[in-house]
Amino acid sequence: MSDYLVIVESPAKAKTIERYLGKKYKVKASMGHVIDLPKSKMGVDVENDYDPKYITIRGKGPVLDDLKKSAKKAKKVYLAADPDREGEAIAWHLAHSLGIEEGAKCRVVFNEITKEAIKESFKEPREVDMDLVNAQQARRVLDRLVGYNISPLLWKKIKKGLSAGRVQSVAVKLIIDRENEINNFVPEEYWSITSEFTHKKKKFEAKFHGIDGEKTDLKNEEDVQKILNRLDGETFDVQSVNKRERKRNPSSPFTTSSLQQEAFRKLNFRAKKTMMIAQQLYEGINLGGKDGTTGLITYMRTDSTRISNTAKNEAAELIEAKFGQSHLGKQKQAKNDERSQDAHEAIRPTAIHKEPTTIKPKLSNDQYKLYKLIWERFVASQMAPAVLDTVTAHLMNNGVEFRATGSQVKFKGFMEVYVEGQDDKKKDEQKMLPPLEEGDQVTAQDITPNQHFTQPPPRYTEARLVRTLEEKGIGRPSTYAPTLDTIQRRGYVALDNRRFVPTELGTIVIDLLEQYFPEIINVQFTVDMENNLDSVEDGEKEWRKIIDDFYQDFEKRLEKAEEEIEKIEVRDEPAGENCEKCGHEMVYKMGRYGKFMACSNFPDCRNTKPILKEIGVDCPRCEKGSIVERKSKKNRTFYGCDQYPECEFISWDKPIQRPCPKCASLMVEKKQKKSTQVKCTECDYSETEQS
Repeated sequence: MSDYLVIVESPAKAKTIERYLGKKYKVKASMGHVIDLPKSKMGVDVENDYDPKYITIRGKGPVLDDLKKSAKKAKKVYLAADPDREGEAIAWHLAHSLGIEEGAKCRVVFNEITKEAIKESFKEPREVDMDLVNAQQARRVLDRLVGYNISPLLWKKIKKGLSAGRVQSVAVKLIIDRENEINNFVPEEYWSITSEFTHKKKKFEAKFHGIDGEKTDLKNEEDVQKILNRLDGETFDVQSVNKRERKRNPSSPFTTSSLQQEAFRKLNFRAKKTMMIAQQLYEGINLGGKDGTTGLITYMRTDSTRISNTAKNEAAELIEAKFGQSHLGKQKQAKNDERSQDAHEAIRPTAIHKEPTTIKPKLSNDQYKLYKLIWERFVASQMAPAVLDTVTAHLMNNGVEFRATGSQVKFKGFMEVYVEGQDDKKKDEQKMLPPLEEGDQVTAQDITPNQHFTQPPPRYTEARLVRTLEEKGIGRPSTYAPTLDTIQRRGYVALDNRRFVPTELGTIVIDLLEQYFPEIINVQFTVDMENNLDSVEDGEKEWRKIIDDFYQDFEKRLEKAEEEIEKIEVRDEPAGENCEKCGHEMVYKMGRYGKFMACSNFPDCRNTKPILKEIGVDCPRCEKGSIVERKSKKNRTFYGCDQYPECEFISWDKPIQRPCPKCASLMVEKKQKKSTQVKCTECDYSETEQS
């Protein structure tokens, strides 16, 4: 019989932790929450100080019974749920269910699943932190009051299956507002002038900057012509050359949101996938040998960029050994955002010496990619800044100034390991100017005016939306992935080329909420509520008072909405064809991955069809069909004949109408990073077009 019982959330952790603690400890898993509010009803007594009515979660009875039996046999029970609000609430519920005395020092927390961290955490167990528990309770009760009151209203007035919530509704509102900005955007014309210059047979590019010492905007072709008319020949004088050294600092180690953003940019991982894989890396991977199952990263739900001194020292040793002392960064404490809870460290490898390549055979492909990203980001964060030499040359001709800029990495520093991705910007390109001195003369060749138009703001990608939610203080690290998943499952938004677009349903729901429950989609209200929850966690505010302040006004709005809102009929858009199975009209529906066609006779007929996008190319095989764009089960684009299954022509590359000039066979288009290759499917003919 074991002397001590340790309860964790996940069975994946249990085996690892039991091995670290030894024979006197038995480690079991609660499989997450064992107690929660009921699904079938509100579960909050608004008449009795918002008292939550918890019940044992369906299916968790046997788990709880087993834990109770084990607890009775043990000398002491330790509760080792995750180190966050949810984990604290799980520990509190377990303590009550197992009859652990209030105030008992039974709670252990650890930021990483390593032998040292686990053993250290058991040296100083603490009481269950009721401030953390109450912050979780407040969020749970608040979300239940909003969701279980507004959702039935939406079902009654619009359609079943809808939901509303503080964070998800604000996220949808942001997407709708961005779409309105795009639709209402009026492009403005502007021009630029570029030219290629030569100096001692060396070529470089410069752009028009201004006239008579002042920066000048070119709004139309007339402005451009004035500049061109003012130029006196093709010779420019080098008025001055400014050289300076610029430092570029590394990014901080990952927080939850920055990990989700970077995994989206660099790995094309959705937020939900990123968190799932990060959970696996945190709970432990079987590395075999002496290591066995080991947690590879620290806890992945954090908004802190703090790093322990031990981790800093280990990183410094590795950097010095690999790159030399010159690449070591200065030891400094990262500044956290004022909203950061700083409960634990940033996301980092638990053991820096476990380099990605050395453990790659033990990881799945996705696990390896994410671990490598985390490892490289952390190592780079502890390295010296990169040093760049930048040069700006001012070229003058009759008061007209062109400027040429160049830069070169003088010292790579952290860039030896890692460079942060960008949402929109192109990759940094080194561009050096020829040696230029004040008083030199250069010759302009091919002065080219270019017309441009201002562009609307871009639609939100997952990365951009997560960043915006974080910047505005909406939600917390653990809420981003489930929020993005929910708004897609509800059909409020869809993805178009990896960017969010609002659906008609989403717009209708948000319009209704804006009219009757403006606080639910108000950014500042949501931010203030998050700050209030943080104050509960800090022991500064009483959670029931926060709920009451919200609910008194909310209840009045709810009564008004019930009376005034009329039934809204969401009509499906006709697809212009009939169902081949039952003859009823086909309509357009919006699913998680965008629009599709479905029979209007649902649920009696469940026929669905993808929307086929024609690309204007005749089928080369059957000669009577047309080539259409389709999606594979993994959402990858391919091209096939619209006469399928009669004609089974498919191609991963996009066919084009123009036949091969060499053999008259089908030509396809293949997109590359900086060019488009057009090639024949039968012979070796190909063309390359620069993007």
